[in-house]
Amino acid sequence: MTTTQPGDRDVAATEAARPQRPRSVRARQAVLDATNDLLDEGGLPAATIDAISARSGVSKATVYKHWPSRTAVAAEAFGRLMSSAVELPDTGSGAADLREQVRRVSAFYASPAGVIFAQLLAASVIDPEAASFFRVFFLAARRRAIGVLWERALANGEVNPDIDVEVAQDILFGPLIFRLLSGHAPLTEELAVQIADAALDGLLVPRS
Repeated sequence: MTTTQPGDRDVAATEAARPQRPRSVRARQAVLDATNDLLDEGGLPAATIDAISARSGVSKATVYKHWPSRTAVAAEAFGRLMSSAVELPDTGSGAADLREQVRRVSAFYASPAGVIFAQLLAASVIDPEAASFFRVFFLAARRRAIGVLWERALANGEVNPDIDVEVAQDILFGPLIFRLLSGHAPLTEELAVQIADAALDGLLVPRS
């Protein structure tokens, strides 16, 4: 089960309670679309509140009514667009699925979208409210999806049931994020496979 922090619950509750009047829905979607356009053009530095307002035609006051900061707007916009960008594999083997998912996520981080991900992650460190938006709208869906792969592997008797799914995800995918942020090593397919193999050696059921 994915751990939920208090701020994440607040964001989720706020999202559920947002007015669904057509005009409000259209304005929010215009903001999200404009933000994603700006992110695509120039990354997080381009997605200022002034630029978002000008591009969307929505006033800055309205933007701030729904989001606490530009990073929060960008986190939701990017998260909604990219949360399902990496399709889940289904090879018939739980362990093979996990290996393939590590490879696919590595390729995502190595793409232009990975640069935006890194910018949002870094900005969220100093903006706790934005971090909640990032977890709710981007990370939560990703981690739920990987949880599906873990459950498959458990059902097949391939992974150690004593290891928590949250711990397993951090072990498998944490090294990719570290490489993305630090730049100490490339995000290549070959190295992604090596990371997956090294992690799974400790996660799989020991063979007699």
